[in-house]
Formats: sequence, structure tokens, C-alpha cells
Amino acid sequence: MDLNIPRPEGAPMAPTADPSTTAADHAAQTPARHLPWLALTAVAYALTHHTGVGLAWLGTIGDTRWADWIDILTPYAVLLPAAAVLRAAHAGPRTWTLYLLGAITYVEGHGIHLAANSVGNRAPSDIAHLWDEYIGHYLWYGGVTLVFTALAATLARRTPAHGPLPIALALITGLTYTTNALEGQTALPSIAITAAFSIWGWRTRHHLGRLLTVAFAPALLMLIIYGIWHRGFPEPTDLGWI
Repeated sequence: MDLNIPRPEGAPMAPTADPSTTAADHAAQTPARHLPWLALTAVAYALTHHTGVGLAWLGTIGDTRWADWIDILTPYAVLLPAAAVLRAAHAGPRTWTLYLLGAITYVEGHGIHLAANSVGNRAPSDIAHLWDEYIGHYLWYGGVTLVFTALAATLARRTPAHGPLPIALALITGLTYTTNALEGQTALPSIAITAAFSIWGWRTRHHLGRLLTVAFAPALLMLIIYGIWHRGFPEPTDLGWI
């Protein structure tokens, strides 16, 4: 049976999809549902990556610190909102692969750091120091860098966010990256990473990617000035700053 119904004369034609529109163009035109999740990721990153210092006042429970127990939540607090960003932004399979690689590295490094740091606080040793300050930190901060790269690859050319809040969140993200690099013995590779993110942000400065420059250009400057000032990168705790 023929179900084709003739269109009345003068009735508008149904819109058709533009064949020249790519999936990336479509994603860029969709409502920015990823922005609240991105903001939550930035806040969670800034808070949880300062748990040891920020919650030190809670004291101890037995041979461990309350801050160590709360720090168990860090991977959930950072990685789940970051995954929600990618989902809301319709990230592609390659980006998800990069994110998963970063997330696995992040969780492994954070776990090593947390365990070794907790043990080292009770019974300091060269082995605990090695796993905490070097292996744990390099894996942990390397993982978060891969996660940030996945987010940037998805969002850098999206519609820019306006107002003071995105700038403030970008600045605290860069500040957290800086303090982690200095206290975590990763300052030298972090200089290269912050430079790369700053350049990426400059190249996408007319889009959301400009927040990369807002976050990482000051971080790069702080790391360089700190290194010149101290003729190296001593930990702020060794200087009595914390």
C-alpha cells in the first residue's frame, strides 16, 4: 500500500541534515553540558590533591592519619567527573582510550603514593621514600596529565566559556599542578608539560582551549622563577613553607 502522502502546496519542506557537517561540528554545536562537570573536576582536583596538607589538622587515628583515610576517595572524586565531561562532550574512542590509560596510571600512582606515604610517616625508610616521592608521584601526576590531555583534546575547540568563574577554576588548576610538581619532585618534566599546554591554549585561544593558557602559563612561570630563585627545586616543606 502506498503510504506517501502528498505535501500540500505551499507547505514548508522538512529540514534535511547538511551532509558537510561533521560529527565534531555537531558536538561543538550541542549545549555545553560538559561545563558543569568540567568545573566539578577542577574543584575536586584542587581540593583532593592538597588533602595531606589541608586535612593534617584532623590528626591521627591509631598509627595512621585521618587525611590518609580520606585520601582514598581522591581517584573517585577526580576521575568520575572527568569521565562525565567526556561523556557529555561525546568524546571519541581514541580519546576514551587515552583517558582510560591515564585513569589506570593515576589510580596506580595514587595508590602507591598513599600507601608508601602512610607507612613512611610511621616508619621512615629509603624504600618508602622511593615509592612515595618518586615512583608514586611520577605515575600519579603522569596519569593526571594524560587525563587532562584527553579533556583538552575533546574540549579545546569548543565554544569558549565566559565570566570570572572559568578563569578562577583554571587558575586553581594551574596552581595545584605547580604545588604538586614542587612537592612531588616532578618539577623538570612539569616545566615541559606546562609549556606544551600553554602553547596548545594559545593555538586555541579563540575557543575553550584558551583556559589551558590561563591555567598553565602562570604555572610555567612559577616553576621557572622558583627554580631560578632556589637554584633548584627543593620541596616547599623542606623550606618550612608548609
